[in-house]
Amino acid sequence: MTRRHPYTGNMPKRTSKKAPADVNLLAVSVVQAATGEKPIRGSVPQKNPAAVALGRLGGLKGGPARAKRLSPKRRTSIAKKAARARWGRS
Repeated sequence: MTRRHPYTGNMPKRTSKKAPADVNLLAVSVVQAATGEKPIRGSVPQKNPAAVALGRLGGLKGGPARAKRLSPKRRTSIAKKAARARWGRS
């Protein structure tokens, strides 16, 4: 038995697909959905794998290198500031 929410009833879940921001792309997607055509795949730009790898490499190195460079006292003060920001809102 499915449970009904008191305010929404049996409303369907939203789809996870986002509508294109461009009106023309939205119109094309509506026509394709209505006619059963396959969507055009070339409209979404692909990421450059070399740039992705380079950015990830820098990201993997950055955190540990910064932690190694900081003094224990400075790391403690940064952690306390983060905890105040996270839990200090009342």
